[in-house]
Amino acid sequence: MFIRPLVAALQPYVPGEQPQVPGLIKLNTNENPFPPAPPVLRAVRAAADGRLRLYPNPTAERLRRKLAQWHGCKPENLIVGNGSDELLAMAVRCFAEPTAAVRRAERHRATVQFFTPSYSLYPVLADIHGAAQNPVPLAADFALPSVAALRRGGRWKFDAALTFVTTPNAPSGRGYRTRDLEALCRAQRGVVVLDEAYVDFAEENALELALRMPNVIVSRTFSKAYSLCFLRVGYFVGPPELIAALHKIRDSYNVNGLGQIAAEATLENLGWYRANFRKILAARAWTARELTRLGFEVLPSQTNFLLARPPGPTAEVWLRKLRDRKILVRWFDAPEVRDFLRITIGTSAQMRALVRAAREILREAEAA
Repeated sequence: MFIRPLVAALQPYVPGEQPQVPGLIKLNTNENPFPPAPPVLRAVRAAADGRLRLYPNPTAERLRRKLAQWHGCKPENLIVGNGSDELLAMAVRCFAEPTAAVRRAERHRATVQFFTPSYSLYPVLADIHGAAQNPVPLAADFALPSVAALRRGGRWKFDAALTFVTTPNAPSGRGYRTRDLEALCRAQRGVVVLDEAYVDFAEENALELALRMPNVIVSRTFSKAYSLCFLRVGYFVGPPELIAALHKIRDSYNVNGLGQIAAEATLENLGWYRANFRKILAARAWTARELTRLGFEVLPSQTNFLLARPPGPTAEVWLRKLRDRKILVRWFDAPEVRDFLRITIGTSAQMRALVRAAREILREAEAA
């Protein structure tokens, strides 16, 4: 009786496991296997002083200035959040109406649209807000459909209030070309958020679209590539009018001070991270080759993970057998990807351990 029916009916987002198991190789949540740059750690330690009693800068002003310099824009083009997830939730609240607030003829104003499979948080955010969902399947190879194909299909809504596009895609790892994303954004009459959580591992990025198109926002995070999951810092880049609207509904002091300091120091040490990106890309290529040799179907990836269909036992069985060997990967019980495992790229030693375990599991299957 105390809980709103909408909330009672919600199916919450389920994050990847975070077990505390000694010796566990954790390849399930797309974390960077390398620590932050030493100067970043020093900056955080130095900031753990009397400032902890003070509120942080409410708009992350210094960080926004540094980000603006990096991306060749103005601070007015930027808003920083408690991870990009907070900003995705704010976008739903800012640009989409609850369905109860609009007439049937205006249902588009309450529509949150996304491809499937993609980030499974999007439908949860729509449900929390009471907005209408419009999930539209990707092609069988997880390619981005052309505008013409979307028009022929009839399910895509070009007047949706808000459209999320995960690029590169998760969980497939498929990269999308900027020119194709631009065509889609131009066709949309509502706001489009290009969610670039994994863009540092990709061949292209679409940031320039957010700086010249009136309805496009690019979402970025310091978690996946910059080793700051623990501190939760993300940001949007977009037209000042849309960013200003988001600031109106931003919680006061939404980004903690240590996170702001860590992100600022990260931007001063980008060379460290670029060297780590090269290591991750090399490990990704090696792992894809080795798993393919073992009979896995490994999809091309422009992220820090691989989506792979294992041979022999089902993917769910593989999940358990790897877990028995203290290797944690991700399995999604969703029709499009139920036959696959998503494998985060760790250190070269971790990936060698994964391949050894895969060989053992296959030998067991052959002997059974």
